[in-house]
Amino acid sequence: MKLLLQWTTIIPILAWTLLFTGLIADNSFFQIIASILLILSVMSAVHHSEIIAERVGEPYGTIILAISITVIEVSIIVSLMMTEGTEAASLARDTVYAATMLILNGIIGLCLLIGGLKHYEQNFSASSVTIALVSLVSIIVFTLVFPTFTKSVEGSYYSTPQLVFASIACVVIYGSFLFAQTRRYRQYFLTVDTDENEEVAEPIHITNRVFYTSLIFLILSLGIVVLLAKTLSPTIESIIVGNNLPKSLVGVFIAVIILLPEAIAAIIAARKNRLQTSINLALGSALASIGLTIPAVAIVCIMMEMPIILGLDITSIVLLGLSVFTVMLSLSSGKSNIIYGVVLLVNLFAFVFLMIYP
Repeated sequence: MKLLLQWTTIIPILAWTLLFTGLIADNSFFQIIASILLILSVMSAVHHSEIIAERVGEPYGTIILAISITVIEVSIIVSLMMTEGTEAASLARDTVYAATMLILNGIIGLCLLIGGLKHYEQNFSASSVTIALVSLVSIIVFTLVFPTFTKSVEGSYYSTPQLVFASIACVVIYGSFLFAQTRRYRQYFLTVDTDENEEVAEPIHITNRVFYTSLIFLILSLGIVVLLAKTLSPTIESIIVGNNLPKSLVGVFIAVIILLPEAIAAIIAARKNRLQTSINLALGSALASIGLTIPAVAIVCIMMEMPIILGLDITSIVLLGLSVFTVMLSLSSGKSNIIYGVVLLVNLFAFVFLMIYP
């Protein structure tokens, strides 16, 4: 009974209750309440995902969270595309691009900076980074770069055969990465031993009751995050458009909401001197965000005969290339440095600034 009286279980229940009452629509006060419950539900999801990760161990814990976040992303994108039709043709691209930039520059940058400030220097497996980045670069080019230069269809579109090929390529590459992470090269993704002078957290025993309760409330928390984000997105869109800001910022808003659980979990891990866990979360999330979201959205678009814009413009391609290249250099040595974190965060600010002032 005590488990059900904690704030991490009460908040999702309150959020679901508010959603079912229908009070959010056209009511500014309840929209503010819903926004607060949305953020708290994200925090609840982080708490329950950490319990699950503690029980199942690495790297399975980070995989569970990454795939859960991707389910949220796909659900929001598909629901908005089906609601808005052709006006949301670029939503999948904008959200995936924003998520990738936030992960590579924001989450990794903050983890390197915060972890470096507290622990001076942190170790991680360079081999795991190489495996993830090789997979990520290929998926990025197939999904966000090639559509801009192909000639079968005019504009930043793939033809149906090209879209099918790119989707299959993403699934194969992501599946191979999961095989490497969980089976063949699992040792590369385990937390590197900390320095003898560092405090190492004692393992926590998670009972079956606590584990299954956390699993249920993780699903409830992620589900309400999806529904509240969808419900509040028209209000956010109207605010963005009303202030003469680019509509692509809606994709950034969705990506921020989606990535909050992983961002918080990754930063907490970096502070605890578990930078390997942070990197597993960040790069695994980036791979899942593109490698699973694009094929899922592509299937829906093909079945519903909906258009989907995937190709980025040249400025975005250059910024994305800069981000990937900087992350590659930053993580190539297997040791962290606060300078790397600062540079990555500057890249993130450039991404947002150039979106507002193109």
